[in-house]
Amino acid sequence: MSDHLDQRFIEDLSLEEQSVVRLDKLRRIQAEGNDPYPARVPPRTHTAAEALSLWLELSAGGVDEHGTPLGDNPSLTLAGRVVLWRTMGKATFGTIEDGSGRIQLYFKRDLLGEAQYEQLKRDLDIGDFLTATGDLFLTRSGEITLRVTACAIISKSLHPLPDKWHGLSDTEKRYRQRYVDLLANEESRAVFRTRSRMVTLMRRFLDGRGYLEVETPVLQPIYGGGAAKPFTTFYQALDQSFFLRIADELYLKRLIVGGFERVYEFAHDFRNEGADATHSPEFTMLELYEAYASYETMMALFEQMCVSLALELHGSLQFHYDGKQLDFTPPWRRVDMRDALIEHAGIDFDEYPDTEEGRQRLYHAARKVGIHVEPGMRWAKLLDEVLGATVEPTFISPTFLVGHPVALSPLAKRRPDDPQRTERFETYMAGFEMCNAFSELNDPTDQYARFVAAGRDAAAGDEEAHRMDVDFLTALAYGMPPTGGMGIGLDRLAMIFTGQTNIRDVILFPQLRSK
Repeated sequence: MSDHLDQRFIEDLSLEEQSVVRLDKLRRIQAEGNDPYPARVPPRTHTAAEALSLWLELSAGGVDEHGTPLGDNPSLTLAGRVVLWRTMGKATFGTIEDGSGRIQLYFKRDLLGEAQYEQLKRDLDIGDFLTATGDLFLTRSGEITLRVTACAIISKSLHPLPDKWHGLSDTEKRYRQRYVDLLANEESRAVFRTRSRMVTLMRRFLDGRGYLEVETPVLQPIYGGGAAKPFTTFYQALDQSFFLRIADELYLKRLIVGGFERVYEFAHDFRNEGADATHSPEFTMLELYEAYASYETMMALFEQMCVSLALELHGSLQFHYDGKQLDFTPPWRRVDMRDALIEHAGIDFDEYPDTEEGRQRLYHAARKVGIHVEPGMRWAKLLDEVLGATVEPTFISPTFLVGHPVALSPLAKRRPDDPQRTERFETYMAGFEMCNAFSELNDPTDQYARFVAAGRDAAAGDEEAHRMDVDFLTALAYGMPPTGGMGIGLDRLAMIFTGQTNIRDVILFPQLRSK
């Protein structure tokens, strides 16, 4: 690379002084004919953890006065990032870290040869990746160590690592440069390991109950399955506008029509809305559907799943989250929405019918109890705002909210005992929604009427209203068996089980506004 390109590199990456010094060192190493980014490296024989475990076997027969096992002591090759480095004349101790942990290395001039030893001291920086071959011994201070006979830098780090004592505390930098956050903070790595384990456990739970994992389109010609504003894109090959899905619900139901009786998908969904501590425009949802089931089936399934997760991840059904005690002991509490709104907001939605007059009265009732609502909000949105402001924060331990009006649930089946309400539940934990489930509407004529009603809302300017989906209605017209369905906010569930209070802390690479 020319000096001109190096200067541009420094400017474009905003390299600070220490990084410029390292870049100069890199150029010198390359000028000497050495490659600090080799295409091939010696095969790694052991991870750090495996090497430490091997020592316990080797040392079982005792060690000599130099800390070397008396029995066979094979040569090992390790590789990792240098995180500690201290030179003491003719000897140097370093520590490397790989995905399994850390191990100490011992470099001695007599073993490496003076030229390589001095070159290593001159060229290596903390943060570089190193491969090292040697045998194990125990230092006088009792630390298991690799006595290095050969080594090489295999990736040069231009940026210094964050301060080892303070980690990375700049919240915005932790989100923008998650790789640095993971390097510096073991707590962050632990969060994402737990999230990954949670997903594995959920997948195993469903697979064990005969569910089939599937994939459905992310790009959709009509968005549906939720009330949200979509992201829009243009599909050049089809010469047509498409939408990033806001949910995968309607495609999963098509699969139930097609004969699959139990399906699920871990889906990336996208909603073009604001971001806060519990909302991200790009998020992960687990959706699942089961034929010949109802919302009661889904209620039992989610409860069992979460009980299993709590025991596996916390070892208990009671644990603290954000200073609150959560109790997952079944059976979970069930609360009727109408009763809860009367208790916490003084609003009985039966007294505010879904008419223009009823909407106006509900708007004024919401304003009266101090809830910020807009004059043009539709009836369902007004009620949802009241619910979110007054009822939802009271649900700390897992709670099922039931009895939703039809206007709030355009894809749910009506209750036989009360046709104005639906067979639906939402689950809340720590004051926010975790799960949404229905006895799925499978009457194509009723679904058509609800799409028509939603179309009127859309025509009036409601960007979140459901759109008419003729292909989905065609699928329903072929016949869909009674079905229970559920959507689970995976990111929010990960917050609960990792103890995080901001959704960005459980998403590896959250989107942020450009600097």
